Formats: sequence, structure tokens, C-alpha cells
Amino acid sequence: MADLEQLKHKYAGAISQLQSFSDLGATLQQVDLDGEKLHLKGSVPSRVVLERVWDEIKRADPNYADLHHEIANTGGEEQPYSIKPGDNLSHIAKRFYGDPGRYTSIAKANGIADPNKIQVGHELKLPVLT
Repeated sequence: MADLEQLKHKYAGAISQLQSFSDLGATLQQVDLDGEKLHLKGSVPSRVVLERVWDEIKRADPNYADLHHEIANTGGEEQPYSIKPGDNLSHIAKRFYGDPGRYTSIAKANGIADPNKIQVGHELKLPVLT
């Protein structure tokens, strides 16, 4: 019989990642057992965030054979993001792509000539990166 706590521990990174985007509307609605699998049900605001959660699922288990997920994308492909005090493009890239080096992709997608000159309140469109 599957152990709920063991499976929650195994997929803790994915659960945490999903919860870390709650400020953008992501929700974790259910974490329980579905037979022998961990059942995760939630929603994310964009495919960008969905891909970040998937990165953590695959990090826990590339085959995720013991996971049943229902994670709905309630938005579009891109993720809108408003620059906050203390943000820089590397920080934003780390949060949304897991790699601070992807800041150049954010700059290019938003027509930012100098990534060191961003302004609080400016709206970014974070693209899906492949």
C-alpha cells in the first residue's frame, strides 16, 4: 500500500514550487492518495509556471509513475510579471526558469537593451522557453 507521507516527501519540491507561485494565482487544491499514486490537484496561471512545476516533478522521478496529477493552466502561454523592488532579471529567471542565466531570454523577449536598467512596476511578459 502506498504511503501518503513518503509520496508527499518525494514530490515535496513540486508541491513547494506550486505553492511558491500562489502570489500569481497558483493553487494547490488537493494532495491525497489515488490508489497507489499521489494525487495532486491544482492550477497555475500560465504554461511558464506549469513548466517550472513539471521540472520539479521530473527531478523527483523522471517517470512519475506514482503520481496522478491534475494541474490546470488557467492562463495562457506567457506569464505576465510586474517588476518589484529588489528584483533583477537574474532573480526573475531563477524563479520562473530555475536558471538565473536565462535572464537574457527575458531581456530579448521584452526588448530590454540593458538588463541592468529595469524599473519597478514595469510589466514583463515571460515567454515559454524550450
